[in-house]
Amino acid sequence: MSGDRPGKADRMSADNRPQHTYDLTEWMNRYGPGLRRFLARRVNAADIDDLVQDVFLRMQTAQSNQPIEHAERYLFRVAQNVLISRYRADGGRMRPVLGSIEGTTAEPRDDISPERIAIGREQYALVIQAIANLSPRVRAAFVMHRFENMTYQTIAVRMGITKNSVKELIHRALLRLSDVMEDIQ
Repeated sequence: MSGDRPGKADRMSADNRPQHTYDLTEWMNRYGPGLRRFLARRVNAADIDDLVQDVFLRMQTAQSNQPIEHAERYLFRVAQNVLISRYRADGGRMRPVLGSIEGTTAEPRDDISPERIAIGREQYALVIQAIANLSPRVRAAFVMHRFENMTYQTIAVRMGITKNSVKELIHRALLRLSDVMEDIQ
């Protein structure tokens, strides 16, 4: 097994070219929890197992002769494509999860006024600006955790710091964004 990329072994094909295979069990163990969190934020819980299975099925059927440089990024791109395919196959009936607090509905509201939309866009721009204004290390840790769904341990390895340092960086980001949100309201 190759040491620089997880889940990949090099074999020789009949014509003596390297053939890359992917150990799906290893990928499922390594990336499965993050993939489930990624999907849980986007679909109902009842659909998660089927979607995870579809992702790994696509990974298995799409084995190529080219190595995957960024395995995690590739896997989440496949997951996004599975979501799109499932939505299209369901004729748009599969509803994303918008909230699960008691008394709320997963259906979007149709009665949002243009004024509320304008306010929402302004608030969104302020939050994006606040994220952009974070120090580079704080921003990197925050983006990896919140937007790329990475665990603290994965971030720590990628950034070359301890897991506790990652927690502190994300805590700083959340404090800053909380201050921005208070100013908005």
